[in-house]
Amino acid sequence: MLRILVTNDDGVQSDGIAALADALKPLGEVIVVAPLAEASAIGHALTLRRPLRLEHVSDRVYAVDGTPTDCVNIGISIVLKERPALVVSVINKGWNLGDDVTYSGTVSGALEGALLGVPSIAVSLEKIRDGRFDFAEAARAAFTVSQWVLNKGIPSRTFLNINLPTGPTKGFRVTALAKRNHITKIDERTDPRGQRYFWIEEGLDEWEPHDRSDYQAVRDGYVSVTPLHPDMTAYALVDTLEEAPFAGIRAGSFEIG
Repeated sequence: MLRILVTNDDGVQSDGIAALADALKPLGEVIVVAPLAEASAIGHALTLRRPLRLEHVSDRVYAVDGTPTDCVNIGISIVLKERPALVVSVINKGWNLGDDVTYSGTVSGALEGALLGVPSIAVSLEKIRDGRFDFAEAARAAFTVSQWVLNKGIPSRTFLNINLPTGPTKGFRVTALAKRNHITKIDERTDPRGQRYFWIEEGLDEWEPHDRSDYQAVRDGYVSVTPLHPDMTAYALVDTLEEAPFAGIRAGSFEIG
């Protein structure tokens, strides 16, 4: 039987991860290894400076007091003791679109799976103001894409980032990452002892219009499916840098001052 490792960044008790695990059961044995507490916006962090604890929560459900990246590593090395057929990082309460994938713990769970040689998927759902989430549509979309990946496969060191709007969708749209003008909002406050502290708020940013972007797809009512990979090389700059004066300088021969 195929084994599927499921993780998230909202924590092991999140109803989103439970909905997804149930939806994937027809595809194989589903094992959940997720953070003990919420680890949102933690990016691709790996815990190196303290020990990690693994807790058996219930049948095929485990918690790690660390990050999604920690969970994928411990899930594969300790819980499964082998690479699974698929890693699915789900269902995040809030979109992970465009540039925001660099902050996302959800996306990083899938990224770590890809780095470890496992086909991987991240799934996120639009956050609504009243805080209520209906995961049924997202679970169906995740099942559909997971089944396709298990049957067809995807290239090594790649993964899929899926985002959905709230409510019924019009279908699937293959997309690219959106871009936006980043404006970080920082709220400065003073504690009772007169010391300054800061809250980083969600930015009030504008997305650049682009017909193929993941942001435009979800705004139009579609499930966005974006293929990603960890290679961050700016290939458009390679030839330019090769022609730069420093390109021919041997290591250790730099002059300072």
